[in-house]
Amino acid sequence: MDAQSYSTALADLRTVRDQIKKARAALAKLEADRDKRIIQLASHDKAKAERIAPAAGLGVADVVSLAPALAPDSLAADNDPQPEAHKPSTDQDTAETTPPPRQQAAAAPAMTSASAHSAAADTIGPKQQHKAETPRELPSVPAGSSGDAWFAHTPNLASTRPNFTQQARSTVFLDTTTGVLVHRNQTHHLDLAARTAADILTAVFHAVPEGVERIYITAGDPWHRDADRYPYLRDAVSAWLNAPTPGWRTDTGRGRDRMAGHFVHARNPVGRYQREHGEHHVEIRSVGEWFDVDGDDPATVRDAFVLLWQALRRHWPDAVVMGSPSQTGRDLWTRTIPTRGQHADGFPVLSEELRGLLHATAGQGRNELITPPRVPDQLPQLVEYDRTFAYAKHTWKSPVGTPRRITATTFAAWSQKEQMRALYGCGHWQVRVSVPDTWNHVGLLPAPAPGDRAWHYPAEPGTTFTTWAGGPEIHTALTNPMTPWKIEILDGILWEDGKPLDDWARKLKETWTNLSAQAHFQGNPEQARAAHLASRAVRSILLYGIGAFAQRPRMVTGTTPRSMERDVPPDAEIIGFDDELITWQKPTGFARDPNAHPEWAAAIWSGARAALLTQRHRDENTYAGALHTPPGTVVAFRTDALYLTQPHNWPYHHQPGDYLLRGHLTGPHAAPATEEELLALRDAGRAALTPEREA
Repeated sequence: MDAQSYSTALADLRTVRDQIKKARAALAKLEADRDKRIIQLASHDKAKAERIAPAAGLGVADVVSLAPALAPDSLAADNDPQPEAHKPSTDQDTAETTPPPRQQAAAAPAMTSASAHSAAADTIGPKQQHKAETPRELPSVPAGSSGDAWFAHTPNLASTRPNFTQQARSTVFLDTTTGVLVHRNQTHHLDLAARTAADILTAVFHAVPEGVERIYITAGDPWHRDADRYPYLRDAVSAWLNAPTPGWRTDTGRGRDRMAGHFVHARNPVGRYQREHGEHHVEIRSVGEWFDVDGDDPATVRDAFVLLWQALRRHWPDAVVMGSPSQTGRDLWTRTIPTRGQHADGFPVLSEELRGLLHATAGQGRNELITPPRVPDQLPQLVEYDRTFAYAKHTWKSPVGTPRRITATTFAAWSQKEQMRALYGCGHWQVRVSVPDTWNHVGLLPAPAPGDRAWHYPAEPGTTFTTWAGGPEIHTALTNPMTPWKIEILDGILWEDGKPLDDWARKLKETWTNLSAQAHFQGNPEQARAAHLASRAVRSILLYGIGAFAQRPRMVTGTTPRSMERDVPPDAEIIGFDDELITWQKPTGFARDPNAHPEWAAAIWSGARAALLTQRHRDENTYAGALHTPPGTVVAFRTDALYLTQPHNWPYHHQPGDYLLRGHLTGPHAAPATEEELLALRDAGRAALTPEREA
């Protein structure tokens, strides 16, 4: 680019900047006008929030935040511990948590969807973001017999070994950018026209007339093709999924497979379709559910799935790769349930009340950006350490049996040895925490935070807060290498120690090790890449499989014609609309899922968060983690990664949980103030480290 072109491009960029400013000003004016009209409508003595919400394109909760007098009964009962009545879910993929880089906001068992599902900024509107700033309080177990009744299992609901063989699905892999389709050993070049769901279905079934049941999109993200027409990605995805598909209709499910309806997700949606006249069912899914594709062609992706299936079959002779990692993970786990011994009858599911409490009080990964003055304004370096296959490190011990309630009185009556044994065991505790007056390092325990961050980690000396946390984190706070924190036990849930996940995780770890070795020693670059992708898929199976045990409250997504706005369910949240349809979602409580074990997910997540702070390497008798770095050198935590201002010589033996040096960027660089700035520095650090390794 010469100097003249550069000047011209700068002028064009300024023009775009000015247009953006004008568009934002116009949007703000329209939103202010909308809010004013809502308030005017609320003055009518028969006004109802459920009528105004679809007309405004907002959720009921957002209308009520503008006009509190319109609060319906369903929003005024936030303290009712009973979730709404069960209804069958139309989407089981919502159980995949995540590891979403950004964490889902935890919600009390009876909270409405407007606050329970504010996962990312590209999925919520401005009003919902404003509402999310309200601080939230964590629920407690009711006192007395009503709370004691929670400590039981759901009658006639338990995880048991399946007595059927899972059926494989005919699968193809499609690059919607190039039109390349791979089916078994055949490659086709398709004309995808406008890349709508109808265009894809038509082209695929013309090329593979014998029928396909699953279409993996390897590149192109066709659901984002009209993203510039919508304020949020989720709106674009919803419009793409719900566009007319002549000859097809939205799937309603069949047999044991209760999957039905589309799954609206900003990045990895699932479209489920069924022939209008026939029993043929097909899914359109993103391969991004399994691993990140970096320019890999469909043939390489197919080879990765073949290698994955072959590797799993060495441990599970009847293994089938299902549509998503979470489905595959839970199916494989059920096939490790013992047929003899203590748990031959299966693993009972907790009461719905305890599941709701765990959902509200047990967060997932730690995601925290630490900014000046707690870190230098100019970072001398940014060093990234990533815990390899981290969650696999924490599956060796999990809660089993009927939980016991440990009240503050009971805990205080125990000896110190009994107290420490309980805190080191499988428990979930409500505690009052005090940060020591001399503390000068990172926070140790999660506390409920306002906004969509869900959790933060108080570190200011003298701060006191009440929260829930797992035994590993509380044990770390009490025995950390600097100064013990003051922890007051208010209430607790304590289980027996067991190993329900040990066999499953051991087999997955062996599969991961085998595929990682293939990727390292394979001479053929294409096959080496396929083996690497397959190893990443194993990681996703374990990671998302654990998340699936958490069993979030189900969300049903639906559409209503604009001409029938009154038919939008009163407790639904409006998530998108166009000239013809209103798209909404609503919570349906907890399904009777026999594999719902949030206590297992909570224990693993707590152990992983604690290991980010301190982790012992027994062979070298050394420690790694944030607490083994100088104060002021920790820049960020991201699920299982740690970002520091200086490197450390921590042991790495390619084992789950080891700290792997992923990136190293020399400075000085301005300390990141946002997640986007952190990720930009992270990517630069990874790119800078690669040449060093090759050298």
